Amino acid sequence: MTDTESTEEATPDGLLGWCLVANVARETSHGDSGLDIQHGTKHFRAGTLLWLPPHRWDPGSGRRPAVGRHRGNTRRYVHMIVRTDDLENFRVKGVYSEALVRGLNGYGHDPAAPRTLQNPWSREEAQKLADAWSGRRESLFIEGRPYAHPRISVPNPPPMEIQIDGETLHLARYGLRGAHYSRRLPPVEWTPEP
Repeated sequence: MTDTESTEEATPDGLLGWCLVANVARETSHGDSGLDIQHGTKHFRAGTLLWLPPHRWDPGSGRRPAVGRHRGNTRRYVHMIVRTDDLENFRVKGVYSEALVRGLNGYGHDPAAPRTLQNPWSREEAQKLADAWSGRRESLFIEGRPYAHPRISVPNPPPMEIQIDGETLHLARYGLRGAHYSRRLPPVEWTPEP
C-alpha cells in the first residue's frame, strides 16, 4: 500500500447497503403483567434474524417495523411490526440479497432498480442505534405506582437498594418487565438454630 491509497475499509463486493439487525429473544413476555412467558413471538421463532429498516412512520412506543423469515414459511421475507422488548443482540450487517432489498423496501420497491434500497441506513447511524439498544437499562417500578419511573432506570442486574429523592428503596422483585422496588425492608430468612 502506498501513502496515496485510502486507509479506510473498502466496501465489500456485492454490498447493497447497511441495515440494523437483531435476533428475536429466546423468552418473551405477554399477557397481564408479563407473566405469560413464550419462546419467540407469534410470527417469528426465537433466535430469528430480523432486519430493522429505518421507519418512515411511528408504529407506536417501543415498536419497530422488521423484516424476517416467518415462523410458518422460511422461504420468503415478511414485513411485521415488532416490540423492541422482544429483540436482543442488536448489531449492523450488510445487505447483499435482492430478495431482502424487496422486503426492506416494501410497497416502495421499484422493480426497475431491484438492487436499490429506498431508505438506507448509514453505517454510523445504524451502529449508534445498535449500541444504544444493546446497552439498555431496566425500567424501575416503585411500589404503589402502576407505571415505570419516567426519569430513572437501573442497570442489569439491578442493585439491591437505591436512593431516590432521599428515600431508600429495596429490590422487591426483578423480572422481564423491570425491577420493582419497595419502601419496606425485604424479609429476613429464618434459619433454625442447631
